[in-house]
Amino acid sequence: MKITNTLITKMPRPMPEGMFDPMPEVIATFEDGSKKYLFAFFPDEVSFRASEFVGLTEEEAHTLFQRKDTTYLRS
Repeated sequence: MKITNTLITKMPRPMPEGMFDPMPEVIATFEDGSKKYLFAFFPDEVSFRASEFVGLTEEEAHTLFQRKDTTYLRS
């Protein structure tokens, strides 16, 4: 099942004020109208646009996260 829409929740405030703010989360809406939390991420390490997920499956969305995270960790 493919993702039709994605919500990326609010980014944390700048440090040090945002030290304990929650990390942004990616929440996907699928073709059947169901919504699912996919993952949270550290915005100082990777970034996403909601449009990147449209048309992907849940597995492909996780692969996208892993690819970006791996690229960051190797840099």
